[in-house]
Amino acid sequence: MLTVLAGLGLGLSLIVAIGAQNVFVLRQGIRREHVLAVVLICALSDAALIAAGVAGLGFVLSAAPWLVVVARWAGALFLLTYGILAARRAWRGGEELDADGTNAALPGPPAADGSTTTLTGTRLAPVILTTLALTWLNPHVYLDTVLMLGSIAATHGDERWLFAAGAIAASLLWFTALGFGARYLGRWLRTPRSWRILDAVIAVIMISIAISLVLPVLGG
Repeated sequence: MLTVLAGLGLGLSLIVAIGAQNVFVLRQGIRREHVLAVVLICALSDAALIAAGVAGLGFVLSAAPWLVVVARWAGALFLLTYGILAARRAWRGGEELDADGTNAALPGPPAADGSTTTLTGTRLAPVILTTLALTWLNPHVYLDTVLMLGSIAATHGDERWLFAAGAIAASLLWFTALGFGARYLGRWLRTPRSWRILDAVIAVIMISIAISLVLPVLGG
């Protein structure tokens, strides 16, 4: 049990941070849009990476550091693109959350005749692809789950898989709480102005993370 709790504690300490993946999960939770799919993808991806680290994939990444460099550039490019799109949404506006939380669709900007339009939700496929990209193109996820958790799990000897189980449980608990708990923030996001502010914050975070990914490479 102590080994499981150790994995749970370390897993939460690595996952609970402001990052591209968490910001995206939060946004989908607030929109109440494909939340279950996003949570499952994030949790199952972490589980696969943690298991790979415990199984010894960390040694492969240590022997081939260029794989992490490739992930840095690919992830930075994706995050930069996502950040620019978020900045564009912040500039143009138009999103608004249904005040009573009963309608999954989002009201859009008023039409020319003054009537209310409806902003339909994003389709499932693009959401899945974005979630996969934010997870698997993030080099930090390999450093945290595969290398760090894998290395620490190895110190627990025969109980290393119990440690991994704790870390996997931490990931599942966090993403479930973040995704399904985010809807309670909806009361503060009922106006287009609130969504423009949120998208502006998302744009700053995504672009900042993209820059931070490539700075170590550019700096040598």
